[in-house]
Amino acid sequence: YVPNDIGLKENAARTLEYCYADFCMLKFAEALGKDDQITKVFENRSLNYKNLFYPKYGLMAGKDSNGNFRADFNPFTWGGDFTEGCSWHYTWSVFHDPVGLANLMGGVRPFRQKLDSVFILPPVFEESNYGIVIHEMREMQIVNFGQYAHGNQPIQHMIHLYNWTDQPWKAQYWSREVMSKLYKPTPDGYCGDEDNGQTSAWYVFSALGFYPTCPVMNEYTIGSPLFKKLEISMPNGNILSINAQDNNSENVYINEVRLNKKEHQKNFFTQAQLKEGGEIEFHMIDKPNKNRNLTSDSYPYSFSVK
Repeated sequence: YVPNDIGLKENAARTLEYCYADFCMLKFAEALGKDDQITKVFENRSLNYKNLFYPKYGLMAGKDSNGNFRADFNPFTWGGDFTEGCSWHYTWSVFHDPVGLANLMGGVRPFRQKLDSVFILPPVFEESNYGIVIHEMREMQIVNFGQYAHGNQPIQHMIHLYNWTDQPWKAQYWSREVMSKLYKPTPDGYCGDEDNGQTSAWYVFSALGFYPTCPVMNEYTIGSPLFKKLEISMPNGNILSINAQDNNSENVYINEVRLNKKEHQKNFFTQAQLKEGGEIEFHMIDKPNKNRNLTSDSYPYSFSVK
């Protein structure tokens, strides 16, 4: 991990993002057929996120060179060990290993309860590291989605982590809530800054009904489609049709998914499936289907699952 006492700012954010970068390098090395001597280096580095997990809080926190957490750690403090956010935002930055993160928290249920807490907590912040209230703090406060700060990018994938739990329908609910309430065609209808198109890209993918939570794995976790029908023309000439039966502002939950007429019992689609074209059918209802895709065999990829 990157210590917080070596004159380098935002050390916890760096550590977590480096872990994902090293995982991407691992996949690249594997694709090139590199031997274990090389791949093991990146494999080990991709698990360094575990070094920052603070069991007392069940969250990520910065450490000094001696392995000590801050005595004055406050999970609502922005900046310092993090970048334009706090521990509640960066704890979820384990894109490649949600199951590993869940295991640190005690399993699927505590993991899901911690996800729930993001929306339940008040939108409070502690700004002493900046000395002022930066606009990202105020945006989180104004949208009033608890600690879910969609106006800033680090937490935008967090909704989709419900796809690794026993309540994947919450990814459907919160995807639609964010799309309907935080994106509007009005002067104040944008919930935060853009930063290279990510906030718009989140909306475009989410409107399709899926999102690349861990892009390097070529998987798209399922949310809640916004439209009743659309078509995507793939670069290879194939056409993907997406049909969401009975879709409206009340029917935000998925009762069933069919991929080319066959029931789809995963909480994700693969890049290969989408490129092949064909038809995705979402059957939408107004109450969550609490019996669908609840077990680990429906989960997307996670590095800790061999």
